[in-house]
Amino acid sequence: MQPCQNCQSVIDEYVLDKHLDGLRDLTVDDFNVCADCATVVADACVECGGAVYVPRSETTTPDYCPACRADLIERTGHDPGWNREPARL
Repeated sequence: MQPCQNCQSVIDEYVLDKHLDGLRDLTVDDFNVCADCATVVADACVECGGAVYVPRSETTTPDYCPACRADLIERTGHDPGWNREPARL
């Protein structure tokens, strides 16, 4: 079992799998956060229209889900980050 990278509590894999249900075929192995530290936002990915997860310590919702971000990196060799455009200050 791994600790949550955000709060360091032990990750309950069953609860996290249920919480992340909307994130296509990803499993708890693709994340290092527990269910208490992740918020799932439905229909937010600009590529697939699927859900994205947002660690509760973040204030902005990503444009890409983890799977689409990984696909883009694999296809282009470039990491687009979590958002299409850089954050404006």
